[in-house]
Amino acid sequence: MDIQELSKWTDEQVFAKTGQHLDSLQKSILESVLQYKNFQNIANQNGYSYDHVKKEGAKLWKLLSGVFDEAIEQSNVRAILENKAGSTIYSFGDSSLIISNHNIKKNHVNICRGNPQILEDTEKRSPSVPVPNKVPLVDLTTAPELNYNYGRDSEIYTLKSWMVDDRARLITIYGLSGMGKTALILKLISEIQRKFDYIIYRGLEPLPKLGKLKDHLTHFLAESSASPLPEIIDYFRSSRCLVILDNVQHLFKPGHLAGHYLAEYKDYHNFFQQVATSSHQSCLILSSWEKPGDIETLEKENEYTKSLKIEGLGASAKDIFRQKKLQYESIWDELIQRYQGHPGWLNIISATILELFDGRAAHLIEREELFLGDIEAKLEFQLDRLSELEKKVVHWLAIQDEAIAISQTYANLEVSQSKFWQIMQSLNRRCLVEKVAGQEPAKFQLNSIVKAYLGFSCLM
Repeated sequence: MDIQELSKWTDEQVFAKTGQHLDSLQKSILESVLQYKNFQNIANQNGYSYDHVKKEGAKLWKLLSGVFDEAIEQSNVRAILENKAGSTIYSFGDSSLIISNHNIKKNHVNICRGNPQILEDTEKRSPSVPVPNKVPLVDLTTAPELNYNYGRDSEIYTLKSWMVDDRARLITIYGLSGMGKTALILKLISEIQRKFDYIIYRGLEPLPKLGKLKDHLTHFLAESSASPLPEIIDYFRSSRCLVILDNVQHLFKPGHLAGHYLAEYKDYHNFFQQVATSSHQSCLILSSWEKPGDIETLEKENEYTKSLKIEGLGASAKDIFRQKKLQYESIWDELIQRYQGHPGWLNIISATILELFDGRAAHLIEREELFLGDIEAKLEFQLDRLSELEKKVVHWLAIQDEAIAISQTYANLEVSQSKFWQIMQSLNRRCLVEKVAGQEPAKFQLNSIVKAYLGFSCLM
């Protein structure tokens, strides 16, 4: 079922219940939100103010909640409507099939539940009965609202290639907090959902025990199964499932090197390994601030394990400034460069420019000192997860004038060479240091924003 079909089906249900169709703005809001667009995008497309669209959106969710007798809001409307559209009973002669009730085209009926034998018998009696074609069951009820939909075309292309062509079983998407990993995943889902039978998103905050998570996933995957299967991996074999686990960094110990599992959550390691090494047709996506060491090892040993580091946006980051209505477009490129195209940081800086300078971005660029403002709190939260030795090395890196050669020994650090390498590896997996391209021997430097923050905090 595509967006237009789901919108049309929803409009039909509204008319059946209220005697009135959705108006043009309501349809636009619905179809845009179903594509994970935010209210600002909708306002820009329709020529309305943000506040007006937000107000009309609230009215629409209230209307749909009454029509479908379920609490509907922007974050869950797609999952609820798709599930509702997949649970209407249609009658064929003396038998009934529970099938998706979206626009039924010739030779296309989307079965979500029902007895296969009924379908077989019905087809024998009526040659005109459409051939089944599954529509995915999608649960994004716990996914956050997509705050932006900028760029990331190359990342989407890479991920789709891994999932469709390479049949990747385990994909880790990692990068600094606020880099847009979740937004990328939601955008990916909108483009690839027809390749799967089931799609479910779950954030690991609060952190569930593995058994509880498996029970939750099993309950969702068993909804349209003829009979329950014993293990998650059995569902992964019998159907094409896409499972997304977000905020995986919460599985790891704060105060230790990157990717060390909390004692009571070590069984997640075994689960990830099982997904990567077992034969099946599904895909598990992990999103994390840091890349775990066991994933690094799996990636080297197993062709079905992939990882993608998410870095800053390029020119597409200008859409953030357009949305915020910043002035002086000629210096936007410099803003993007200063803040590394990091969408979270650019949103924070944009808000600061609006608050302090009425949208005049040039006033911030005129400062030689890099302004961080509310970015500092974000960095502090991430740096608090470091081990004591990592903190020591990070502060040492912050006072270096140039990139350091990893092969050299630095006596003033008072750590062994092997321990130093281990620490640098951990910082690299946390995306806090960067490898300088084309250098021999290999050289690393601290992320410039982190360096600026630490330089400022040392003066406090």
